[in-house]
Amino acid sequence: MNKPVTRPLLDITLEGPVATLTMNRPAKRNAMCDGLLAEIEAFFAAPPKGIRVVILTGTGGHFCAGLDLSEHVARDAEGTLRHSRNWHRVMDLVQFSGLPVVSAMFGAVIGGGLELAAATHVRVAEPSTIFQLPEGRRGIFVGGGASVRVGRILGADRMCEMMLTGRAYSAEEGLALGLTHYLAPEGQALAQARDLAGRIAANAQLSNFMMIQALARIEDMGRADGLFTESLCAAVSQTSRDAEEGLSAFLERRQPKFR
Repeated sequence: MNKPVTRPLLDITLEGPVATLTMNRPAKRNAMCDGLLAEIEAFFAAPPKGIRVVILTGTGGHFCAGLDLSEHVARDAEGTLRHSRNWHRVMDLVQFSGLPVVSAMFGAVIGGGLELAAATHVRVAEPSTIFQLPEGRRGIFVGGGASVRVGRILGADRMCEMMLTGRAYSAEEGLALGLTHYLAPEGQALAQARDLAGRIAANAQLSNFMMIQALARIEDMGRADGLFTESLCAAVSQTSRDAEEGLSAFLERRQPKFR
């Protein structure tokens, strides 16, 4: 049975091992304010017991239209620097909490909304989705991690052009570029995200944890360090009880029953 827990800016629904977080600022196209960021942080800092996968989505026809600029203009240089670093901290928490996160996207995935989506591990987009980094038009620069996360998806050259011109990519273009992994029919992103979340939740938790913690960090390493880290991850995961169960299930032609 669904167990809805409603907060002012973030709706949380728990269904078995899956938590669905719905950003709830429809009048602002779910633009990110400090309060919403804090509620996302609070969830990932202390997720409910038994949750194995998270779905992140929006409401009112949009995922997230980015930073709430009505807050941005009130900050001085030091305040903006600290605000950016806080975004980095929370986006790292989303990416590296150990819980796989699936984004169900539609409408605006703009600016900070794209930065948030890029911190998630599996992304599903509907045809209405628009990906954009319009900072050049606002006289500002990305501050929530896009230069690293989105830059690694697109490459620095394409991201620079995207910011300079303000061009928006469609869902189909985003699929080709890697901004999303799946293209769902209109109105079906959340349903597909739930299906994917269920499949991910059935994995061994240790394997999921290793993938989340290791792969992005290996990308930062030199070749030799990356290969050594891979060996460490393999050694830990392949000698676990879940690995024994996975092998037995394969040999016995049945579905594994992980812890």
